[in-house]
Amino acid sequence: MVSLNQISVQFNGEFLFNGISFLVNPRDRIGLVGKNGAGKSTMLKIIAGKQQPESGTVTYPQGTTIGYLSQDIKPAKGRSVFDECYSALAELTHLEERVVFYGKELETRTDYESDAYMEIIEKFNDCNERFMLLGGHTAGAEVEKVLMGLGFLRTDLPRPIEEFSGGWQMRVELAKILVQRPDVLLLDEPTNHLDILSIEWLEQFLKDHNGSVILVSHDRAFLDNITNRTIEITLGRINDYKVPYSKYVEQRAERRALQMASYENQQKMIADTERFIERFRAKASKATQVQSRIKQLDKVERLEVEEEDNATLRFRFPPAPRAGKVVVNAVGISKSYGEKKILDNIDLMLDRGIKVAFLGKNGEGKTTFAKIIVGEIKDYTGTLEQVHNVSLGYYAQDQAETLNPERTVFETLDDVAVGDVRKRVRDILGSFLFSGESVDKKVKVLSGGERARLAMAKLLLEPKNLLVLDEPTNHLDMRSKDILKQALIKYDGALIIVSHDRDFLRGMTDKVYEFKDRKIKETIGDVYDFLKKQNIQSLDELSKEKKTVKTEAPKKVEEQKETHAEREARREQEKKKQNLARKVEQCEAEIAKLEKEISSLDEVMLDPELAKEAMKEGDIFARYQSKQTELEKKMGEWEKAQAEMEALGV
Repeated sequence: MVSLNQISVQFNGEFLFNGISFLVNPRDRIGLVGKNGAGKSTMLKIIAGKQQPESGTVTYPQGTTIGYLSQDIKPAKGRSVFDECYSALAELTHLEERVVFYGKELETRTDYESDAYMEIIEKFNDCNERFMLLGGHTAGAEVEKVLMGLGFLRTDLPRPIEEFSGGWQMRVELAKILVQRPDVLLLDEPTNHLDILSIEWLEQFLKDHNGSVILVSHDRAFLDNITNRTIEITLGRINDYKVPYSKYVEQRAERRALQMASYENQQKMIADTERFIERFRAKASKATQVQSRIKQLDKVERLEVEEEDNATLRFRFPPAPRAGKVVVNAVGISKSYGEKKILDNIDLMLDRGIKVAFLGKNGEGKTTFAKIIVGEIKDYTGTLEQVHNVSLGYYAQDQAETLNPERTVFETLDDVAVGDVRKRVRDILGSFLFSGESVDKKVKVLSGGERARLAMAKLLLEPKNLLVLDEPTNHLDMRSKDILKQALIKYDGALIIVSHDRDFLRGMTDKVYEFKDRKIKETIGDVYDFLKKQNIQSLDELSKEKKTVKTEAPKKVEEQKETHAEREARREQEKKKQNLARKVEQCEAEIAKLEKEISSLDEVMLDPELAKEAMKEGDIFARYQSKQTELEKKMGEWEKAQAEMEALGV
């Protein structure tokens, strides 16, 4: 249990937090929410011990471990992906070094009956037991499992980490925290650099995690699938809701309605009292009543209600210019990077006004194909027809770099706004988190996230009949995403969208194209229709070879007969299953035998007389280390055989 007691922090003379207190219980799944700048990331830093509050305390039970993922990381260098992740298991590494050290000490000593000798044996056994308790012999497999769950291929693990982009390095940082299995997980925007498959895997990992989890995220589906509690930070205080995000939104609306009613009643009472004071201040006969009202007014604790975002703001794209019936016609598109083929003979035809989503794991070619369509990539094979009268708008991760650095935020939008929209430029900027003096900032002084939001806002104003959007929601809060989503749903042009945000994609598209194994596969509907049709519970099953039951008309008799090749393939698979089952059984028997032998050697080494006798037959410590090595090898064989059996559906 983590306890925050009367936490206060000031920023620029105003309270970010003012006397905040709450408890984090074991197995809590908490979503931290609030407006940008409310202090969500600061709260995580305080809980993690990275920042001290001005007053108040944070207390933990002794031995509590904390895992903290921030939005800012320092890129690692000089290690492979696997080694960098394994380095997070500092205690395991230390214990392993101690076991080796004490083992060598015991090999060289002959004072078997001395207290010093016994002390070394105790330390050796303590370290070894702790090493095994923490899963030292399976730690490598756990590191590999987490890295691959977050999207790395097995061939990526030995590669130097500096070969990967910042987004992939962030995944390594996340993996380092997850493999430690801390008592409290603090995650600040963990899904920003993950694809849908990796997000689904992370959701399951966090659901199964034995400790507490506190999240800051703008992914509504992610919050709903994980959290059982929502803590809202507002006006320097917190409101604690024992529900997931979507239910919190409903309860917050009800609570706000009550707050507004109380606030309005208080404002009326204050106004009436002030009018009475002003009216009778000069009358001696009313002096006592006036002083009483003044004292009464001084004692009133003024209610505050957080300024509500302009939720009624709705924005529509300019009408799409008239285009031909077909806006994209790609035939036989193939693309390789060196020896690696990303796309292989892809055909795609999109009609005017259609909306489609590109889904799939990172690296499967979604962004590559989008860049081919917009003309950014030209060294491909196949043909992309230049369709008549198509005006194309494109948003990519680096789209912000195309903005004029010398123009202000307001000028950037005002330059492209037409018609009545020009009157609403400031409202539109406000919906993308630009307000007050920030609209007069020059583009060159904006942060990366601010530039990305401005580029998206600019794209909304330009009349286009084909939009291609690659991860457009990464730097948007929930309100901005909702505004963008509604605008895209009402947009009358064609849309191609690459996104990992399931809630954002829900109800938006007419079709989904899954990118997998250099090909694409079409599904009618949105992201959830796609999942339902695949008959899967989580998207990570997409990466497996899964047989689906087909409801087809009965085949003709001759088609039902098993061919010789099919019969041989089936027999071969059954034989492989039997061999693997025997392998698993043999490994389990040998593992049990080795564990028994290691246990016997433990007892011998703890008894000085037995240890002395055993040394006459050879170096007992060398035998002990040899048995440990054999056990680790056998465990690896057993895990490999089990994995192969699972892949075969056994």
